[in-house]
Amino acid sequence: MSLRPVARGSGKAGSRALVVLFGAVILLGPVAPVAAQKVPRPAIEAFIDEMVHKHEFERAALRRVFSRVQPRLSIIRAMSAPATARPWFEFRSRHVNAARIDGGIRFWEQNAVTLARASRDFGVPEEIIVAIIGIETLYGRNTGSFKVLEALATLAFDYPPRAEFFTSELEEYLLLSREAGLNALTVKGSYAGAMGIPQFLPSSYRKYAIDFDGDGRRDLNDATDAIGSVANYLQAFGWRPGEPVVIPAETGDSGIDTMLAADIKPGIRIGELRRRGIMPLAPVSDEAEAALFSVETETGPRYWLGLQNFYVITRYNRSINYAMAVHDLASGLRAALKQGGATAME
Repeated sequence: MSLRPVARGSGKAGSRALVVLFGAVILLGPVAPVAAQKVPRPAIEAFIDEMVHKHEFERAALRRVFSRVQPRLSIIRAMSAPATARPWFEFRSRHVNAARIDGGIRFWEQNAVTLARASRDFGVPEEIIVAIIGIETLYGRNTGSFKVLEALATLAFDYPPRAEFFTSELEEYLLLSREAGLNALTVKGSYAGAMGIPQFLPSSYRKYAIDFDGDGRRDLNDATDAIGSVANYLQAFGWRPGEPVVIPAETGDSGIDTMLAADIKPGIRIGELRRRGIMPLAPVSDEAEAALFSVETETGPRYWLGLQNFYVITRYNRSINYAMAVHDLASGLRAALKQGGATAME
């Protein structure tokens, strides 16, 4: 069930063309005759042309695919107002709570052997893996109801602020569909086109998804493959085993405006921050690099030092709120596991 490369050259051209046609029929299911289908818009036609020349897709098959895709206003609305844009205290209350900890403990217990193996193989703590899966999809309970192709096409061709990024992801998705034998028209995911239990975008799926259960497939709707893939992703972006994620900081009367992170990538040594009056409230080496940032609480800003592992989590989702929620949920899960149940979160 895949979009196959277009047949080129001579020799067995007739049989190869039949294979191409057969593959397209499987991918699309019953389709109307070509003459009855609408002609794609110029931007889509240009994209199709690139896919044909760059990756040897069959033009007619892609035209049939895109004739069945409609832009969705609900996708643009969701992209324009992401949940991560809420104030930190509101975002946290929705994602770090007793119910999510209870669900995380159950997921951890059900997948304890796999999580231990992933942590051992990739150096990422079990609680971080579980927390990411918990925040992304409630431990696999909500993997998305949007058709991935429709989501990516809407954002590529009808949402100019992110058109370049999502055009690239659309390309990756069609390649993934061809490689993995997916039905490109039926796979469902998030409004941004993220898929499976860990919500990987197509480019991440192709680069970082792994077959962790050894069945010969990379299936992100399978808990074992999802766990291994999250751990592999974090390791690939530079996770440092045994090091902290974030450290609370006291700024005192320091002039911090120039030090607040324009970019969350660590770039100032802790020793230098101390000299500028920023005091870490937990043990950390003066040689470690950090980024100073603040989050909005109900009583005002609170300051933190993001270390390398915090930066790695933001490679999964570029939001500070997201990475903080992963950290807090992971801490709650670890504490609850030690106590034998969910803990109330402050």
